[in-house]
Amino acid sequence: MAAKRRNEPIHDWQDGDHVAGFALLSRKERRQDRNGREFLDMELTDASGSITAKAWSDSQALDGDYDAHDFVAFRGSVKLYRDRLQVSVTDCRRVTETDREHGFDESNLIPSTPEDIGELWSRLERIYGDEVRDPFLHRLGAESLAVWGGALKEHPAAKVIHHAYRGGLLEHVVSMAELALSIADRYRELDRDLLLLGVLFHDLGKLYEIGAMPVNEYTKAGRLVGHVSFGRDMLRERCAAIESFPEATRLHLEHLVLSHQGRLEFGSPVVPMTAEAIALHFIDNLDSKLAQLRDATRNGGSGFQYVRGLDRFVFLGDAEGSAGEGEAVDEPAQAHLEL
Repeated sequence: MAAKRRNEPIHDWQDGDHVAGFALLSRKERRQDRNGREFLDMELTDASGSITAKAWSDSQALDGDYDAHDFVAFRGSVKLYRDRLQVSVTDCRRVTETDREHGFDESNLIPSTPEDIGELWSRLERIYGDEVRDPFLHRLGAESLAVWGGALKEHPAAKVIHHAYRGGLLEHVVSMAELALSIADRYRELDRDLLLLGVLFHDLGKLYEIGAMPVNEYTKAGRLVGHVSFGRDMLRERCAAIESFPEATRLHLEHLVLSHQGRLEFGSPVVPMTAEAIALHFIDNLDSKLAQLRDATRNGGSGFQYVRGLDRFVFLGDAEGSAGEGEAVDEPAQAHLEL
């Protein structure tokens, strides 16, 4: 018998459930099926995860007064489609203040880092307070955290690919900084102070490229300029505020920011040309890729799944009772349709 779930986390939903409650509508697109009938292709999100949702031509939700990034009240049924759960939505509307009496709380609907933000911040302050020894770079780190620390705690690190949730940018920077310390201890030719400041600034431009949660959309300036250019501007601004900041040090830091994506086709104006720039690129690449695998596993994934950010199938382990090696998987083209 199908379960009725009201105000329960998306992560707990199962095939056949009848669900109702509140969610963040993170995506809404009007489309047509093969017969020319309109439907809505949507995504419902809460702090536990997200799920694809459809409002078909016979649904009252099709022409409702609500938009992407609204908090909504909804009702529908969960179905399994191509090995993935999705919701057929029968009713949907924008929430009102009276919904708070029935369990609406936006803090439960905004995807956030699973780590404690306060604890992450303490780790970051310790690194840039205790580990950076060069006086100019120590001051650069401290003053930059004072200016942008509040936004860093709230911002995602990306729109979709990795750390795409509240506090995601902070989590990403802390993870990279701690990894940078370990790598600098192993490879003594690296200037660890430069590497740590490169970590801090490499994605800082995303504070302007992407809107804070729950919107998490590219800003107009973000589309036109991009986080790499913003990051360089932010770096130059903070260096200029420090009297007699060494020009050679600033130039090397600019190179770290401009080259951190590694390849021209990935958005870097230049490729990494110093040991610290090469190390920064690989640290960033490793942390972002493992985060994508972690997210796929955290969302209940198992077996072979296509991960768009990695542009490949990955194996997430066998689910209990799965078919193992003989299990069939969709081709990448089909997987793209469901992402």
